[in-house]
Amino acid sequence: MPRPTSGTTIQRPDLQQAIDEYVDEQDAFIGLKVAPTVEVLHQAADYPIIPIEALLSIPDTKRAPRGHYARSDWDFEMDTYSCSENGFEEVIDDVEVNLYSRYFDVEQICAKRAMGIVLRNQEKRIADMVFNTANFTEVSPTHEWDDAANAVPMTDVKLGHIAIKNATGLRANTLIISWSTFLDLGINAQILDRIKYTNPGVSRGELSPAMLALAFEVDQVLVGGGRYNTAKKGQTASLADIWSNEYAMLCRVENGPDITQPCLVRTFLWTADSPTNVVVESYREDQSRGDVIRIRHNTDEEFIIPDCGYLMDNITT
Repeated sequence: MPRPTSGTTIQRPDLQQAIDEYVDEQDAFIGLKVAPTVEVLHQAADYPIIPIEALLSIPDTKRAPRGHYARSDWDFEMDTYSCSENGFEEVIDDVEVNLYSRYFDVEQICAKRAMGIVLRNQEKRIADMVFNTANFTEVSPTHEWDDAANAVPMTDVKLGHIAIKNATGLRANTLIISWSTFLDLGINAQILDRIKYTNPGVSRGELSPAMLALAFEVDQVLVGGGRYNTAKKGQTASLADIWSNEYAMLCRVENGPDITQPCLVRTFLWTADSPTNVVVESYREDQSRGDVIRIRHNTDEEFIIPDCGYLMDNITT
């Protein structure tokens, strides 16, 4: 079959489609729901932040006959982003293609593996920002949420709602938890007592994220189930949670293109270099006598308004 000149990089929409379908299956990855992308034209630049005091000020608006309407000026703040490239390559040896193509599509398997590595790294970058006591003043509940009989997670989250409202004037709309915390909440007495009125017949362990969202008075509950291998190459796999079950985060998320909308965190995507969050390319490498599949993106994850987040720690005993 014809091959491109060695070293010539080509876009792979065929593999892109297969990978997009695979990404849709990765419900465990919630990073881009926590930090939705905003497309930018430059690799690095500044961007405006509208301060809360400007949005919520209440100057005197009374006007006397023939008088002037009140006016005032306001300042906005500037912050900066700087996108950096992350990517991974898989070499598809010609011999391996001939040996294994009757068992599976070697290209798709290699592309999916490379994609998983890139997205898992992105997921961990966002999780390490959000579930981080260095970035927030954490609050510990009286009873850990795996104490099914005594924990009061709805009460704990209510305090978070009040704290975010007092700090920003905004309503929190998202709760972020780990997969094991989701299981703990599914058997929590306080939540089951609340849910039985809106979802009669639901028993222990049958709660969905949508049901929990109603209980916690948020638009969505994001359950981070992604895991990664902490062992070195050649050692037995040792899996750890990307989103730790020691934390839960109540926050405000914005998913529109307007960067001035107040929210917790955003992912800046430099579209001139990576028009989508996952770019799929391939090129011929004669020295390896094979084709190389490359997955990459050019992004930066940045806090917008940290006060839009309320971090709870010591969630699990």
